[in-house]
Amino acid sequence: MEKNNGAIMEKRTENDFQAIANRVSFITIIENAVLSLIKLLAGIIAHSGAMISDAVHSASDVFSTIVVIIGIKLASKEADKEHPYGHERLECVAAILLSVVLFITGLGIGADALRKITSGNYSELQTPGVLALAAAIISIAAKEGMYWYTRHYAKKIDSSALMADAWHHRSDAFSSIGALIGIAGARLGFPVMDPIASLVIFLFIAKAAFDIFKDAMNKMVDHSCDEETEKAIYDCVMKNDRVMGIDMLQTRVFGNKIYVDVEICADGSCTLREAHSIAESVHNDIERSFPKVKHIMVHVNPADEISSEEER
Repeated sequence: MEKNNGAIMEKRTENDFQAIANRVSFITIIENAVLSLIKLLAGIIAHSGAMISDAVHSASDVFSTIVVIIGIKLASKEADKEHPYGHERLECVAAILLSVVLFITGLGIGADALRKITSGNYSELQTPGVLALAAAIISIAAKEGMYWYTRHYAKKIDSSALMADAWHHRSDAFSSIGALIGIAGARLGFPVMDPIASLVIFLFIAKAAFDIFKDAMNKMVDHSCDEETEKAIYDCVMKNDRVMGIDMLQTRVFGNKIYVDVEICADGSCTLREAHSIAESVHNDIERSFPKVKHIMVHVNPADEISSEEER
């Protein structure tokens, strides 16, 4: 019964994970599409190349969010015969793809800015209208708000793909700040301010892309949990009165889930049924205390046998 309840709870958790991610992603797709259209119209009407470029950046966010939805959908698939450990790492693949898209977007902004700075033809740049300035301010407020909104839910469900999408929102806010500085500078008679600000923005975007890529790669490659988590699991096991010690405790992060292998020692005179009962109790204690733990392997060693081997 306890195992069935655990499976039901795990299924419920996966469904909640996907529902939250899909809701956040749907909202961001609508907002990005509307915002991109507003910035495009403002850029055309106000003769602002920076605002038109910013509109294209917002449109790229729609593609990025669709990638997030697909990645989370695939990661939420149940384990099957070919993938007995599940598909959680597919979300990391989506996050890596997003980090690449984010870097390429930033690289385009940086390359274009560098070209304008080195050209020296500042007099050829058109002076943008006030409408472009207003659109930039609206974009900054909207995208920063979406960054915090998406970041909140990314942390809540521990989604690297959703966190990557949050940083994509912030990169768009940085891009709009650059557009705002550039437009304001051009209107004040300093057109070179636009490409200089864009170049600084590229550095922020590149740093965000690197952090997302690094986090996703860490989750793709097997590594242990942090010391605090392992200590908490150790203490959880030792709370069981029938556990006399822990001979080995290993953890492995798989996507956004944790796998635990533990060898405990118990009274050597225990029957097989009693040893199984102790192992099952330890398994259930860990499962209840750590929602991110997906798989637990508990091995029982006889305490008296280990003690005699140590004496020899």
